[in-house]
Amino acid sequence: MKEYLVSFIRYMGDERGLSRNTLESYERDLVQVLEFMEARGIHSPDQIKRSDIVLFLQSMKQAGRAASTVTRKTVSIRSFFQYLSKESVVGHDPSLHIETPKLEKKAPNVLSIEEVEQLLAAPESLTPQGLRDKAMLELLYATGMKVSELVSLDIGHVQTQLRYLHCIGSSGKERILPFNRISAEHVDLYLQEGRDKLARDNGDKQALFLNTLGGRLTRQGFWKLMKKYGKETGIKKDITPHTLRHSFASHLIGNGADLRSVQEMLGYSDISTTQLYSSITKKSMKEEYDHHHPRASFESLS
Repeated sequence: MKEYLVSFIRYMGDERGLSRNTLESYERDLVQVLEFMEARGIHSPDQIKRSDIVLFLQSMKQAGRAASTVTRKTVSIRSFFQYLSKESVVGHDPSLHIETPKLEKKAPNVLSIEEVEQLLAAPESLTPQGLRDKAMLELLYATGMKVSELVSLDIGHVQTQLRYLHCIGSSGKERILPFNRISAEHVDLYLQEGRDKLARDNGDKQALFLNTLGGRLTRQGFWKLMKKYGKETGIKKDITPHTLRHSFASHLIGNGADLRSVQEMLGYSDISTTQLYSSITKKSMKEEYDHHHPRASFESLS
């Protein structure tokens, strides 16, 4: 059955244009599936039944694999059999109507307003790198952009006088995002006193945020900076590249911003994702109520 897997991977790469990482993920999943089937005496795709696929997925659950892993393997199996059906290798798709595990949406990790202030104050503004880092952190918290979107910014994408920027998401979707005066001032300061000192003759002429070699700062480079400043401030929470994006959304909603507006700023297609931030705010609100309302700690009358 491996020959069908080889042709499937080639098809997904050539016809669907999937990335190398995605193709490798498909291949790992399906090698495991096919080895499971062959161990059961099944040596041809048209011999695989729905019950065989269910048994494989159950074995994954019994092995303690996460729901997200089982879901990914289910998607790989479906894509494989859709291809086999299209190529008339199988007459019936046994993966139809296979249920995927329900994934629990975890509330994102956010910083308090005080912790955000600490993080934003961490960069040393007397160096070009410090001016850059300060501008990046301020802009990230001001807009809720993804880090990949932030490091992709060119100089022409940001209008500091009008205080808006042109953001292009990973899917190619464009957004116009507003930002505040403080962020605009720090971006201007970086452009006036920091960027030229990082620039090199053979460097990136368009990139807004440069590394010490004059090239565009990468997402990985920014992640290291976030970790560094988080450690310096002594913030105990796990700080990831998305921390300020999550905090931006949570703080906006906590201060009464409309969910739909925040959804548009974040670039989410599904408002249910944005509602996760609302649940964080409600939890915080209840804690504040229980702590501060004079009657919240009274015993029940019954």
